[in-house]
Amino acid sequence: MAAGEQFPPERQLAEALGISRMTLRRAIDELVAKGVVRRRHGAGVFALGPKFDQPLAASSFTEDMLARGLRPGSRVISFDVANAGAHIGRRLHIADDAEVIAIVRLRLADEEPLALEELHIPSALVPGLCAQDLENSSFYELLRSRFDISLNHSVQTIEPTLLDEDEAKVLGVPEQSPALLFERTSRGADGVPFEFVRSVYRGDRYKIRTELTVPEQRPKPELPEGKLA
Repeated sequence: MAAGEQFPPERQLAEALGISRMTLRRAIDELVAKGVVRRRHGAGVFALGPKFDQPLAASSFTEDMLARGLRPGSRVISFDVANAGAHIGRRLHIADDAEVIAIVRLRLADEEPLALEELHIPSALVPGLCAQDLENSSFYELLRSRFDISLNHSVQTIEPTLLDEDEAKVLGVPEQSPALLFERTSRGADGVPFEFVRSVYRGDRYKIRTELTVPEQRPKPELPEGKLA
């Protein structure tokens, strides 16, 4: 079954498979535990695709989805201009009363909601930017081509979280579902921060991958005779 596809009603599925409803429930319980399907209270059972393997590297959502053979999408939920405030100002190294653009986007892959992204960028860096510019497009590619801003360095934190009511509703999952919270500050080649992003990714669709290497073992220097290490 495709990701997001709903299972037939329990009675119908049990009859089609030639098993009892109790056996079917146990089988579905196992699939839920393995993260293959999800139950929605009052709605039924839905298939889940495999979890996306997210490497810890600087890349855009659009590029990542295209590399997987999926169709990336973005839906702008809100686009506002406001003062940075203390928290965002610290993140972007700007004054509290400096003007920033605050954008909330829903990120999709093959029309399936995967993440909710809240982006802040100093207005002075992106004159003329509007909500339509961010519909179904790569933000980093837009910055490169139109504003001559290229991603050079990012600092990102990741932690587990639970989705609140509003986040869960937009992502189409139950409230308090597990998720991954990403917070990232990115800088251009000049070292100046140009974005602060807070994103929540569905925990049932994402996992983090890291590659660990063992440092090259250097020979220990020989100590003069009679001296202890």
